Amino acid sequence: MRPEKEFLVKEASNFINTSDFFFLTDYKGIDAEQTSDLRKALLENGAEFHVVKNSSLKLATKDKGLDLDDHLTGHTAIVFGGDDPSAVAKALVGYFKKTDKVSVKAGALSQKVLTSDEVKQLATLPGLDSLKAQLLSLLNTSASQLLSVMSAPSRGFVTVLQAKAKQD
Repeated sequence: MRPEKEFLVKEASNFINTSDFFFLTDYKGIDAEQTSDLRKALLENGAEFHVVKNSSLKLATKDKGLDLDDHLTGHTAIVFGGDDPSAVAKALVGYFKKTDKVSVKAGALSQKVLTSDEVKQLATLPGLDSLKAQLLSLLNTSASQLLSVMSAPSRGFVTVLQAKAKQD
């Protein structure tokens, strides 16, 4: 393999291995200013947008054991990075809805290949912070209900004593 191609494959592999997830997009039809806007929107979620050669991505994904060859046609860019795949997918899908020129081709979450529709479904999920808050609320609710049940007998006893005191 030529050194230039080896460098491109290594770069694509680094993009894929940097994060637990990545998304492949078609970027044909957006100009430099729109690309810059997209990069800014993704950067707010800690993600990056890079144009990559399909041949380099094919070799890099094959090394990782992912089969994305069907999606590596035409103009391809990769979006990766950030802690919350749902938030990155939301930013990506939201931007593409505004421009209506480009689309999400596919993605990968851990070792699972995602179709375009699955990436769009991921974008509809609540963010990681929201899920953590919901879980904490759920755990806290159970504890408060348990405390209420445990204190009911003593509350009942105090109520009976107060009623007796009022009668006397």
